[in-house]
Amino acid sequence: MKEQEIQKLVEKQRSWFFTGATLNIEHRIQALTRLKTCIIKYEKEISDALHSDLKKSSFESYMCEIGLVLSEITYMLKHIRHFARERSVPTPLAQFCSRSYQKPSPYGVVLIMSPWNYPFLLTMDPLIDAIAAGNTVIVKPSAYSPRTSKILLALITQCFEEKEVSVVTGGRAENTYLLQQHFDYIFFTGSQTVGREVMRQASVHLTPVTLELGGKSPCVVERSANLHLAARRIVFGKFLNCGQTCVAPDYIYCDESVKDLLIQELKQQIRRQFGKHPLDKPNYGKIINEKHFNRLTSLIDPTKVVIGGDSDSQSLQIAPTIMDGITFQDPIMQEEIFGPILPIITYKTFDKAINKINSLPHPLALYIFTSNPQAARRIIARCGFGGGCINDTIIHLATSELGFGGFGESGMGAYHGKVGFDTFTHQKSIIDKKTWLDLPMRYQPYRKIYESLLHLFLK
Repeated sequence: MKEQEIQKLVEKQRSWFFTGATLNIEHRIQALTRLKTCIIKYEKEISDALHSDLKKSSFESYMCEIGLVLSEITYMLKHIRHFARERSVPTPLAQFCSRSYQKPSPYGVVLIMSPWNYPFLLTMDPLIDAIAAGNTVIVKPSAYSPRTSKILLALITQCFEEKEVSVVTGGRAENTYLLQQHFDYIFFTGSQTVGREVMRQASVHLTPVTLELGGKSPCVVERSANLHLAARRIVFGKFLNCGQTCVAPDYIYCDESVKDLLIQELKQQIRRQFGKHPLDKPNYGKIINEKHFNRLTSLIDPTKVVIGGDSDSQSLQIAPTIMDGITFQDPIMQEEIFGPILPIITYKTFDKAINKINSLPHPLALYIFTSNPQAARRIIARCGFGGGCINDTIIHLATSELGFGGFGESGMGAYHGKVGFDTFTHQKSIIDKKTWLDLPMRYQPYRKIYESLLHLFLK
């Protein structure tokens, strides 16, 4: 799409927004209902697209993308009237007689830029929240997941008029054109590098942003952990979507006394969940493209592999891989892995582990496996991170009742459910002052008696 076309699209949506049509709650409910019906109708096509782009099985596509999107719509339809309601707040005596309240109001024209790793979920979830809040939306899906982008375009075109919600496909040129426009809110999911550019461009118009980024999310295994269960849940969370999950455990940080036993359990779980030859399994996914594949394989040190390490450049597949003997100075620890490679690092004391995590950039997620509640509370309280789990991995992002977002270097802002509605909403603060009484004390000329009253009211 050309720059002029994108500019006209933004103008069209802004004109529509200014008509006030999206302020009607029934309008929003109808829009979300249409979207839900359309998703259910095209479930197979969506699943096929995800399989084409990432080789996701139909089970994984529904569990991790389609089903979660439908759940978010259901949740929003259930609560939207409550979320959109004006909220009265106490009024100080000095403002007698008046009513104070907050009125949730949409921002206006919103840009949503989504990634390729969960191309349906991470496009639709913020879109649902933005529509529920009463905004118009331009969606820019990733060029790296073309089949899913195509079905998104077809689905959204069927559900909405261009002035309400529209899709801009393409690559870097379209991204550049979009970021040069004046949006009222920008929601971006992707890498830290691109996130910085989004924030820089947004600053030109002082546009508020949500940045959902990534980082090296630690998975801490404390000495009291149930190692069998820990291994089972770590393998699930790490190798789901071939590790191409923003909240996947990036590395294991375990007590040195349990490392060997943990490795044995991890090996057993990989064989149990993926078989002896994972690359031959029909439900095992692939790396998104050759560039990403080559980057990942370059991080594998064969001398430190304890299981896995196999890869196929034709199918762009890498077997679930665990590496031992890793330090924080190794190449694999210098960047977010975002693939099916799991390094293991050990610590001597729990406090030293906490201090080390705090010395690194803030991760998007943190996981702690322990049977000691005090240890769990201590690391959750002392470490900075976006979200996480105690004795599990990644499942915190699968509930609409929990806001999902980053912290520090891993992002800013959050969404899902009420938090998502609030993200795309501006709270107008209003005082409705009555006209039947007008106290003279605030007007000049000021009097000593009024000053005494002022000290009485304001303290």
